[in-house]
Amino acid sequence: MSTEARSRSRELREARTAAGRRRRKRIHLVAIGGGLIIAGLVVAIVIALVNAAGGKPSPAAKSGPAPAIATADGALALGRADAPVRLEVYLDYMCPFCGRFETANGAEVAQLVEAGTVRLELHPLAFLDQASSGTRYSTRAANAVATVADRAPEKVLAFSAALFAYQPAEGGEGLTDERIAELARGAGVPTDVVTAFGQRTFEAWAASATQAAFSSGVSGTPTVRIDGKAFQGDLYTAGPLTQALTAAAAGAKGAR
Repeated sequence: MSTEARSRSRELREARTAAGRRRRKRIHLVAIGGGLIIAGLVVAIVIALVNAAGGKPSPAAKSGPAPAIATADGALALGRADAPVRLEVYLDYMCPFCGRFETANGAEVAQLVEAGTVRLELHPLAFLDQASSGTRYSTRAANAVATVADRAPEKVLAFSAALFAYQPAEGGEGLTDERIAELARGAGVPTDVVTAFGQRTFEAWAASATQAAFSSGVSGTPTVRIDGKAFQGDLYTAGPLTQALTAAAAGAKGAR
């Protein structure tokens, strides 16, 4: 091959390489732009749902009674106060992704709470009321869980698991009050506590806690935090969360 031919061949290769770089850069920018648009839509949808569910809480919602084990920021505190790891879980009982999270992690989290390894701060939100054909399922479910937390806290996780095991389809009518009560009794909740669901005692608390969660930066469910930091691992496969919690517990004990 002549010198001139080799030069042309080299120039062609360099031109192709440069074109490939430009193409990859354009694809990357498009992907980033698309991701931002999707993220923006998700946030917008969440905000719209919160606003549709009532917007800012009314004075009555702010002053509504809270469950006995509720924290100041709207969580139900389960497990030992001196557990080495604090796990925050924000969920809505109509949210299908929360159902997937529960299926993958619920049993293992419950075991860690029982063992004293994890203190669970459960945030039952009620922002998907508009996805239950006007029956306000998210609020009714959150109120039921809060009622159990107030009067029979040892049954909260079993009842929560049952609600997800029979989770209604998003966009449907949700579970009836009778079905919620039936699941609660099946989870071992005492009859007098189940009867109290109808009093709607903690609906205002659920609305206020939901608004507080979104005001604090929560943008969707499930949101999971370990010792105040967002968990970045796989939420929908058994194992990663448990491993992270176990590692955090080991680190906390080692620091003592």
